[in-house]
Amino acid sequence: MIHIALLRAVNLGPHNAVAMADLRDFLARLGLADPRTILQSGNAVFQSAKRAPAAVERLLETEAAKQLGLQTDFFVRTAREWGALVAANPFPEEAERDPAHLVVMCLKAAPEAKAVAALQASITGREVVRAVGRQAYLVYPDGIGRSRLTNAAIEKNLGTRGTGRNWNTVRKLAALAPD
Repeated sequence: MIHIALLRAVNLGPHNAVAMADLRDFLARLGLADPRTILQSGNAVFQSAKRAPAAVERLLETEAAKQLGLQTDFFVRTAREWGALVAANPFPEEAERDPAHLVVMCLKAAPEAKAVAALQASITGREVVRAVGRQAYLVYPDGIGRSRLTNAAIEKNLGTRGTGRNWNTVRKLAALAPD
């Protein structure tokens, strides 16, 4: 079974630095087959013997702390779940027109409707948010860097942790992990 793992907040400065070659070696040592990475921001694709994504997340988080000294969250989806994530995109026009400003945030848990409504009500700019299952889709028409819709604000309102990737990266991962 093909899995995709996203690491939260790695290689963003001096904290949680991990070389992608080391990440691939780490995954292989855990018995995960054919580990591949893309970009330097902690995106991995590998094969696992029919393990549930939540179990793979726990294994990766525990072992990364022990073996790599890496304290971070992993967000794991099967290739089928990733395909559904792509298909569920509520912003297809933005995906075509400006994929760098469309972000999918994978979440540890599906947020409640009232939490999503609270997040939407907190937005002071032109950003737009929709949640589908354990994903939040965010459009940043004026760019991400200066937006007040930060990961901290999103997590606070939704009551769960997450990590985001822009639509370009989402498509690259989908190409590496056909369902």
